[in-house]
Amino acid sequence: MKPTFSLASLATLVSLCFATNACAAPSIDGLSLEYGTGDKTNLLRVAVQSNWDAKWFARNGKHLGGYWDVSFATWRMNKFKGVQGRTETLTDIGFTPVFRWQNDNLRGLYFEGGIGFHRLSKLYDNDGARLSTLFQFGDHIGVGYVFENNWEIGAKIQHFSNGGYRKPNHGVNFLELKAAYKF
Repeated sequence: MKPTFSLASLATLVSLCFATNACAAPSIDGLSLEYGTGDKTNLLRVAVQSNWDAKWFARNGKHLGGYWDVSFATWRMNKFKGVQGRTETLTDIGFTPVFRWQNDNLRGLYFEGGIGFHRLSKLYDNDGARLSTLFQFGDHIGVGYVFENNWEIGAKIQHFSNGGYRKPNHGVNFLELKAAYKF
């Protein structure tokens, strides 16, 4: 039996997090939900963030800062092993340091980029693209906006690859939309 992950189970997880006050732990500064698509694969990710207490290159009310991002995602492959209509799901656990160019008050427009580490539950083999290892690097660049009410929206382009240390290594690309809440 294949494990499945639905929006209802994600909503339950997020509700449980808020109901038990687990999301308000001092080291957790944000919670995000992302949806991505690319390479005949859909991605759904939930993550928590912990801000860094660093301000580099501060000038004109802006600085380079960042956060740690710990994530859990599911990837739904829609052309598994090259067969049209054959689906398969894998899970992805990730840890990413993210650098963000942002306003000093942490509101408004931002630009970010990060390179992290990801562990897949099974090998990716979809639409002719294959990854030969369960360990993957995940790098991204993104842009977004943090509103005065602490809600954030963003978009990013993300690439997964093992860095070429084992072949095949076709890589997987996603265009992702993000909604987040900052505590």
